[in-house]
Parts: sequence; structure tokens; C-alpha cells
Amino acid sequence: MYDWRKVILKQEDTMQSAIEVLNREALRIVMVEDDRGRLVGTVTDGDIRRGLLKHLSIDAPLSKFMYTEPTTATADECRDAILAKMKKLDLLQIPILDNERNVVGLETLQHLLVQTRHDNPVFLMAGGFGKRLSPLTDHTPKPLLKVGSKPILEMILDQFVSAGFHNFYISTHHKAEMVREYFGDGGDRGISIRYIHEDEPLGTAGAIGLLPKDLPELPILMMNGDLLTKVDFEQLLNFHIKQGGEATMCVREYDFRVPYGVITAKDNCITSIVEKPVHKFFVNAGIYILSPSIISTVDGTSYLDMPQMLELQIAQGDQVNMFPVHEYWLDIGQIEQFKQAQLDSNELFS
Repeated sequence: MYDWRKVILKQEDTMQSAIEVLNREALRIVMVEDDRGRLVGTVTDGDIRRGLLKHLSIDAPLSKFMYTEPTTATADECRDAILAKMKKLDLLQIPILDNERNVVGLETLQHLLVQTRHDNPVFLMAGGFGKRLSPLTDHTPKPLLKVGSKPILEMILDQFVSAGFHNFYISTHHKAEMVREYFGDGGDRGISIRYIHEDEPLGTAGAIGLLPKDLPELPILMMNGDLLTKVDFEQLLNFHIKQGGEATMCVREYDFRVPYGVITAKDNCITSIVEKPVHKFFVNAGIYILSPSIISTVDGTSYLDMPQMLELQIAQGDQVNMFPVHEYWLDIGQIEQFKQAQLDSNELFS
């Protein structure tokens, strides 16, 4: 039984606090109170992502980005009336208030007991050499390096399966036979795994052209095979469908601090001095969703990286979305990141 009191925060609490609550609890909402205990807003995953898109810091107070007009119900409304309201407005949760707008409960619309099954293809890119992880990769392909008790690629696969995906393609090149032997055709997991072999490395997007021509007419999810993340893939897919467009790229916010005082001047006169300013950028997180129309444009013979392919789409006027990732994310590209993954594995991926 859930405890709705665990998802209540104050408006002066930070975005980081809200992220922790959303990750820890299963209710997908934070209810925000003022100092008198009255509901003043709510925070969901979408509110956090919109805040990040505005470059708000994770230390920003909830009052800066919370939704201030949430739908609510009163404690004296009957269950049927509350459920009808939730159904009409397509709500998963609704705060329950008393006459003073104090929170006295939270009603949730439970997901269907049967897990949603997604037929969207999932393409995992696992053909890299992993040279920066040598000597670990001298005899083992990077996707099969173990983090905790499981190979990296198996942890990724398990996350997709838990989210309801079952139709997988894995690109291979370096030590391809070891990857095939480990995962097989997926039958023992109740899923389908097919392999796309690159005779020569084709880049992070080139192997798309080797996919079968009879893929379902659904968006395809792609992910680098050396990432650990707690991104909600079902939520990512829903975001892409809602936004429309040809592609969605997951992005991470990256901060860069200039180690000097930065001078702004006009002619020979200094107009301002900013000491060690921090610049914020969004960087590629290595997770994508592509529409079927993009897949058909890749020939499967030319080297092509994903940023290059998406730049071409943008240049011709196509819509390419970005999905900010605030959840745990780690690119295991070097020994230092591999060691960090070992430290994180028990807490995050047990």
C-alpha cells in the first residue's frame, strides 16, 4: 500500500528533492505545499524536464517550475465521481483536498494488470571495439563486460523487457560470435533477438540500413550498447509520439566552468567582469527514437554517425525533438567510468 505523505514537499524544496521522490516512490507525482499545509502545485517528470529545458538548476526551488493549477478532488466526492474525472482528463493521479485546500490523500488510477506490450523495434548498437577499455576488452567485447553480476548489454536488455518491449535487433562487429552465443535468439527470455552484422564499422547510424525491410511501421528505439541509465523507455516513447516529428534524441545537461574571469568590452572599455562563469549545454545521451521514414533513407553501405544523420534531417526542415534525461546515466567509455559503474551497480541495478 502506498503512502501519499511520502510525496509531499514544500515549495522551497529543490528540483533535486523532487527527482529523488519521483525515483524512490511509484506514484509519479510530487504534491507541493505552502507553509500552512495547503496545496500550491504539483511536480511530475514532465515539469522537471521542462525546467531543465529552461536551464534551471537542480537546486532551483519547486516554486520556479511546479504546475500551479492541478486538477484536484475533495474529500467528500464519491469514488465513482473521482474516477470519472480522472478518466475524462486522462489523469493517473489526483490530489484529495479538504475545504481549506489541505492535502488529505492522493487517488491513483492503477495501470492495467497486464503489462503493456510494445511492438516497436529496439536496436542496440554493440559492435564497437572498446579500445579505451583495454585490456578489459582484449578478449571480451565491451557489451559483455560485467557490471556487478551482469554484462552491460544484458542490463540494458532487461530494462527494455521490463518496460514491455520484446522485438530486439543487436548490431555486431567486434567479437560478434561471443555476443550471439551469449544472448541467442532471446527465446529463453520470451523475446525475439535478431543480429545485424557489420562487415565493416558503419558508425552509430549506418547499420540502420541493414535492418530488415519488413519492420513494423512504428517508431524504433535505438541505444548505444555501453550505457547504464534509469530512463523510463515507455515514457520516452510516449513523449516522442505526443511531440510528433521525425526523431527524438535524449540529451543530458553538461556544465562547463570557465577557469578565468571573463571580460566583456566595448571598444577599449570593460563593461563587465564575470568571474569563472558556468556555461550550460545539452549533450547527446546516446538514446534515440526514429520514425520509419528515417530508417528508409539509410543505405547500409556508407559510414554514418547519428548526429550527422539528425543534422541532415534538421537541415531539410524535419522536426527533431530532445528529451532531457535527469535520471541516472553513465557512458562506460573508459576505465574510470567502468569502475564507477561497479560502485553504482548494487544500489541502482540490483
